Amino acid sequence: QVQLVESGGGLVQPGGSLRLSCAASGFTVSSVFMSWYRQAPEKEREWVAQISSTFGNANYADSVKGRFTISRDNAENAVYLEMNSLKPEDTAVYYCYCYLGGPRWGQGTQVTVSS
Repeated sequence: QVQLVESGGGLVQPGGSLRLSCAASGFTVSSVFMSWYRQAPEKEREWVAQISSTFGNANYADSVKGRFTISRDNAENAVYLEMNSLKPEDTAVYYCYCYLGGPRWGQGTQVTVSS
């Protein structure tokens, strides 16, 4: 059974850092494109970052480029999102996503950036 479980969210001050984790089961993360999305209150869900299968090439939304890093640990079968220089506008629920016989979403993890 395909499952994605996010963790690592929390409250952080502006300029701080967080590392989100997405633990996958039922498939191997290196076999599909894996993405992070986020949804702020009263806003549409937006794509944040993606890591490709096989070669692990990364792409980022302009709003997070240079601050966020997506990575993958094949041994742990997990995907990560390292977030640095966080801003209040990064506040959102962050979701792990892949397409595997259909869209697959995790339950999300809340990130709040506030002083």
